[in-house]
Formats: sequence, C-alpha cells, structure tokens
Amino acid sequence: MLITIPSVLSKDEVNQVRAHLDAADWEDGSTTAGPQSIEVKRNQQLPAASDAAQTLGKFILQKLTADPLFISAALPARILPPMFNKYEQAETFGSHIDNAIRVNPLTQERLRTDLSMTLFLSAPEDYDGGELVIEDHYGTQTVKLPAGDMILYPATSLHEVTPVTRGARVSSFFWLQSMIRSDAHRRILFDLDQSIQSLSTTIGSNATETVRLTGIYHNLIRTWAET
Repeated sequence: MLITIPSVLSKDEVNQVRAHLDAADWEDGSTTAGPQSIEVKRNQQLPAASDAAQTLGKFILQKLTADPLFISAALPARILPPMFNKYEQAETFGSHIDNAIRVNPLTQERLRTDLSMTLFLSAPEDYDGGELVIEDHYGTQTVKLPAGDMILYPATSLHEVTPVTRGARVSSFFWLQSMIRSDAHRRILFDLDQSIQSLSTTIGSNATETVRLTGIYHNLIRTWAET
C-alpha cells in the first residue's frame, strides 16, 4: 500500500528546515550503506548524530505523529529518527530493498522495518530526475512529490532513486515498525478507518452503523496487533 501524506510540513516549515540543511556539513552516503546497497548508493547524507539531524528529526516527528492520515495508514509502534539525504548531479541510488532490521543510532534499539518513508524537501521544479521508483503488486510507481509531502510504502518493496540531472533533491527518509506487521491487514484497517471517519461526518459518530464499524475496527486491531 502506497499512501501520500500531503502537507506534513507547510511551505514556511520546509523553508526553515532547508535553511538548516543548506548550512549543514554533508558526508558520503555510502558510509551508512549495507553490503548490497553500497554498490548502488551514490548520494550525500547528514550525519545521524549531528545536532542538525537530531533537531530537525524531532521537529518532523512532532508534525508527523499529529497527522491523522499518517496514524491511520501506519499504525506506528516505533519510529526511527528521521535521516536526511541529498542527490546532486549524476547522484543516484540504484534498485535495492531496505534492511529488515535497523538499529536506532541514538538508543541502539533494534526495530523491524515494516514501512519506509520519504519526506520531500525540494520542489519538483527545482531538480530534474531524482524520482523515487517503487515496485509493488500493482506495477511500478514513480513518485516525485511537492516539498512538504511524504510517501509511505512497504519496506519490502524494491525501489530506487533515479539519477539527478539538474539541481538538488533533498529529502528526509526513515522507517517505522507498525503495530500491524502485515501490509494486507494494514490496508484493511486503513480502508475501514477511512470509512468510519466518513460515516462520522455524514451520519454522526454515535450512529448505530458507525459504532458497529468502530467496534469491528478495534476488534481487528486486538486480533492482529503486536505491541
């Protein structure tokens, strides 16, 4: 399930984040690549332990965890601190799958990567190339979102970032472990939750149909959740 989370950051907030990132010192992205991805990873990355990365990461998580659409789609249990990368002329990240287990660099806690996230911090017109290409059950999806928007997709997906041919593509990327391990189950719960929210608007949250569906939703979470 690929879900776009629009306007995680406002235009002004994107500008504030970019001001910090544009003044930061970047390092070679291959320093954090795994044995497979190091062969295809050509980009720049903000050191995860830097003050800029930690401050901006906390700000992004505050915004994201207050977003109802994100909570509905991800049902997060634990979220890794956001990281930041930059692609300039001819930089790319070839086809790869993210590591199944990642370690929080701040706490050393291990986390299962159920969902991957990319928060775009460059406007699409500011760079050419740099599309995020994701392969899923419905074919190949090409993603290039407005600055401040985020794409949420299964970490099991084969994906790549195409070479940048003009400008710079700046983004935040990170992973989460969901309370619901199965992507199919998350999709069912997301569709059900969206239906409940729609019914709450049209017929009211206390209507019999809405209450019944809400009960089904929570009972499915009880059945499938890992906490």
